[in-house]
Amino acid sequence: MRTQTYDVKGMHCASCASIIEKTLKKTEGVHAIEVNYGTERVKVSFDPSKTSPHELSKHIESLGYSLRVPPGAEMMNMSEEEHAAHAGLGRSKDEKLMEITDLRSKVISAIPLAIFSILVMGWDIAAQYAMVPAMGTTPKEFFHHLLPIFATYTLFVVGKPYLLGVYRFARYGKANMDTLIGIGTSVAFLYSFIVSAFEDTLRPFINVEHTYYDVTIVVITFIALGKYLEARSKLRTGDAIEKLLHLQAKTALVIRDGTETDIPIADVRHGDHVVVKPGARIPVDGVVIDGSSFVDESMVTGEPMPVKKGIGGAVVSGTMNTTGTFTFEATKIGSETLLAQIIRMVEEAQGSRAPIQALADKISSVFVPTTLVIAFLTLGAWLLIGTSTLGFSQALSFGLVSFVGVLVIACPCALGLATPTAIIVGIGKGAKEGILVKDAATLETLHKIDTVILDKTGTVTIGKPMLTDIQSLSALNERALVTILASLEKKSEHPVAHAIGMYAEEKEINFNVVSEFEGMQGKGIKGTIEGVEYFAGNAKLINELGLTFDRSSIDRFTTQGKTPVILATKEEVLGFVTVADEIKKESKEAIADLHRLGIKVVMLTGDEEKTAQYVASLVGIDEVVAHVLPEDKLRKVQELQGQGKIVAMAGDGVNDAPALAQANVGIAMGTGTDVAIESAGITLLGGDLSKLVKAIKLSKLTMRGIKQNLFWAFIYNSIGIPLAAGLFYPIFGWLLSPVFAGMAMAFSSVSVVSNSLRIKAQRL
Repeated sequence: MRTQTYDVKGMHCASCASIIEKTLKKTEGVHAIEVNYGTERVKVSFDPSKTSPHELSKHIESLGYSLRVPPGAEMMNMSEEEHAAHAGLGRSKDEKLMEITDLRSKVISAIPLAIFSILVMGWDIAAQYAMVPAMGTTPKEFFHHLLPIFATYTLFVVGKPYLLGVYRFARYGKANMDTLIGIGTSVAFLYSFIVSAFEDTLRPFINVEHTYYDVTIVVITFIALGKYLEARSKLRTGDAIEKLLHLQAKTALVIRDGTETDIPIADVRHGDHVVVKPGARIPVDGVVIDGSSFVDESMVTGEPMPVKKGIGGAVVSGTMNTTGTFTFEATKIGSETLLAQIIRMVEEAQGSRAPIQALADKISSVFVPTTLVIAFLTLGAWLLIGTSTLGFSQALSFGLVSFVGVLVIACPCALGLATPTAIIVGIGKGAKEGILVKDAATLETLHKIDTVILDKTGTVTIGKPMLTDIQSLSALNERALVTILASLEKKSEHPVAHAIGMYAEEKEINFNVVSEFEGMQGKGIKGTIEGVEYFAGNAKLINELGLTFDRSSIDRFTTQGKTPVILATKEEVLGFVTVADEIKKESKEAIADLHRLGIKVVMLTGDEEKTAQYVASLVGIDEVVAHVLPEDKLRKVQELQGQGKIVAMAGDGVNDAPALAQANVGIAMGTGTDVAIESAGITLLGGDLSKLVKAIKLSKLTMRGIKQNLFWAFIYNSIGIPLAAGLFYPIFGWLLSPVFAGMAMAFSSVSVVSNSLRIKAQRL
């Protein structure tokens, strides 16, 4: 079974998405299908032995749609995604820009005709109320012959997609938004044409002074203008992907046969030695083997300060080299790189459906046929009921106006755009903030959570031991104390020794030469520096040396969960340092922000109770569970869910995997290239806990946008259809002109997309 995502050509509305989904679902070999109108994409799982992308495309081509399948992918034995990456990215945007250019040229050509028609129509209406003099015979006759020419151009050139919608409906019985517009404007045009052609014959039966060429011209122009503005707006919703794509280098400077050669990024192979000059983007993931530099990794970690990279340091594609030159060995290329994973994850998430969209999809799928029925019933009602009170001529006139108005105003575009546009913008905004959302369902669930479970190590704390305190108990100053300790510990492989060594390197402390080094199991180490024998270790080692000192100073640190390393000679205790897993600087503020959102915070850790409680007290955590194993974390999540809580679990995505999977929302605290993108519903790049708060705010913001969109789309259609049908005419004398119906329909789609775009401007 293969699952691929394809761009769809010709999809103009939510009904189009429904038609494509129903048609392809019936195709042999198709296992599952998901069509997204907002992204104009289809995700399909199919059996390659029974069908192919080209076959799938053929099934919908007769209905006016097609899949954009990259040519040559099968010939080159590549998947479509691999071939797209090989051939170059961004072509679908070029196609959309061409489509927008075509729409713009048609709109520009139609707008003068629409303005002219509105002026003529306005003159007629104003003359009825004696606001202006009645139109003379000569200009009236001139307009009588000019408007049909304008209407013919508008219908058959600008309105060609809508006529094709009518043709496909007649041939295949599949109706979409284009069908509604096409039937409405065609009926107005044909009625007007028949009246113009057979004016004298029809005069005794109907009012031949009323034609609806202006309706055809203005409605199609407004719909086309709305489509143009909507297409432009939708292009902006996906700019997060575009910005991510711009981070990707196009070429790489590779050492081949001893010389530096500039090659396309698609030609880089595993093990290649890649040279990176100052100011260049790193083309693929790898490990530095020569040289050093500072690399701006803000796109991955969110940290603005460049990070030093020396031999053995990991580098990530898309990050920017700043000062030095270095060479690295390529370890991940193409779709394996972190940037490629991020792009793929954002694309898939933007194309996924939120559960809230199911209602809109269901309504949209039955909306068009229902609207057709309502439109014909409206025409019939006017002719049956209206004739007795208004006369046949007036009833027919009002019936046609209502028929066209219902078809135009009822288009479910706003309904179809309500959810996907907000999801696209929301997930794109998250990606810019270093918040990777796996799918729309996760984003929807996140806004409802009331309990957050945090793992201590690597989530609340940094996740590795660091030197936190220095106490001298002799004449040695702090720097001299660390110099001796670091020189001794450099010989040890213990994590505590590594923390002391890292601190010395950061402070640029020079190491002394150590002789007669010896490790003492479970106690510490000893060694000679400049003829003096030093001991470094725990209290047990100091007791064996028979030395005494004030233990209260050390006890104060051990109650905080810190590990002391005591330095001594045979004669005296010189001082000590403490090593601990330090709390992340953003943890306290992030937990306070979670409390402000009304969320309870629980910390689970395998550490001892005393250490866990101390860390919790520093950052303000509500509940602590210590001495837990991975399966205990899972049980805690289940216990909270059993109490009716909606739980988010944040962890490192490895030992927390069972709990992450069980939680309503699993959140992986990803750091650098070790980011566990596939391990949870949400990944916070850089492991910054404050991004969890931003993710929850983003979810609330996006859901609020979706609900606003759906509300206005439902209200718009609920009020618009009865108004267009003339339901209020007997009571208030209200009858909606198809011209205003066209304006309203265009405005509704643009307003929904614009409301979604507002999410981009909101602060998290």
